[in-house]
Amino acid sequence: MKNTVTNQVFLPSRRALLAGMGGAALVAGLRPAAAQTPASLALRARPLTAALGAGLPNSPIWGLEGANPGPLRFGKGDLSVTLTNELPAPIVLNWLGIDGAAAAEPLTGQAPVPPGGRTAFSLPLRQAGTALISAQLRGDASGRPVAGRALIIEDNPAIGVDRDEVLLIEDWRVKADGSAIVPGQNADGATAAYTVNGQPALNIAAKLNERLRLRFINGCARSPLGLKIENHDVRVMAIDGLPAEPFLARDGQLVLAPGSRIDALIDATRAPGTVSKIVLHDGTGPRTIAQITMSNDAPARPAPLPSAQAFPSNGLPDRFNLQGALRSELSLDSNAQWIAPLKFDATTKPAYSVKRGRTVVVAISNPTATPIAFRLHGHHFRLLDRLDDGWKPFWLDTLILDKGQTQRIAFLAQYPGRWLMEAAAINWAAPKLVRSYTVE
Repeated sequence: MKNTVTNQVFLPSRRALLAGMGGAALVAGLRPAAAQTPASLALRARPLTAALGAGLPNSPIWGLEGANPGPLRFGKGDLSVTLTNELPAPIVLNWLGIDGAAAAEPLTGQAPVPPGGRTAFSLPLRQAGTALISAQLRGDASGRPVAGRALIIEDNPAIGVDRDEVLLIEDWRVKADGSAIVPGQNADGATAAYTVNGQPALNIAAKLNERLRLRFINGCARSPLGLKIENHDVRVMAIDGLPAEPFLARDGQLVLAPGSRIDALIDATRAPGTVSKIVLHDGTGPRTIAQITMSNDAPARPAPLPSAQAFPSNGLPDRFNLQGALRSELSLDSNAQWIAPLKFDATTKPAYSVKRGRTVVVAISNPTATPIAFRLHGHHFRLLDRLDDGWKPFWLDTLILDKGQTQRIAFLAQYPGRWLMEAAAINWAAPKLVRSYTVE
């Protein structure tokens, strides 16, 4: 099996960026990543302002405010969530990377919360990994873009690293007056801007021979991202929140579909004072969004650590029974079967239904002239090889299909409920479309 998502040549053209996205306990005695926090989360959706572009006024945006800024970290188990809406428009949360959370599923388990409203539900956190809370699903034209929040479900027992850093990368389209345009709307004349953890750039200080876990999150609404980490070997350990068969990213290059996440390990081995850029490429040109700066402090240890072993499997199945699978075909053309989230309701017919415990194989085709990002809710999937004789050594929840491309995916229908599937063309102005499937 070969690695086809992130282990790719880093090319500057937009087409080359898209073409590579057909699929996009380490060592005892190290400091644990972080302690578990109480299993409750209170979020307030409220208006904020943010500096999104150099030389531009601060932009009014919407955000998800919690007790503390930065990544949200919890242990496995049930998480009690409350959401209070202080916005002038309804809002619904999208939990990217959380499998089997039927009560939290947007539109099927959770209706949009009206202005001044409040909702509460339980979110089961079964698997350790990197997830994203997004509120961009509805895409109301009358609203404002909403900043996401990184959600980290901690490993238990903890995976030892010296540093655990989250890089939540989000894109914006900003007019000269500072107003930010909602994804799905025309952005002609606006400036494209990127933030990392809500800031224009991020500096990560590292000691010699320190091991860093970098959690890259593409929080962009429609844009795939290419990243290049200079001067370091980059070992990919997890994709879309779940463990992968570890591999070295070629020349330190990663590619992430919109909403995707990649966990990578880096051993800081450069000389003190060395600055290694993390360069973002969206297909229009490179820009430095972060850097790793080697400090003059005493080394973390006399020599680099040995190569990391694979992360624990998170209890996922090693193999699928493809012979008895339910097989379905799914076209991503914008016909009447794909609808806008604002029009989705309980009477909308699912694309397919399957009995719990059965394998599902879906042939997904993109007959359009534009690359499209596809996302499966409720379950992670394997990307199948062409002849159904194997699958890629990683799990995904998001996949980009180039124009005219067909890909086959497989997943085990473990969690009963009605789950969404999303599709959106790789274009800021493209609408978000949804369908659903049912596990009985």
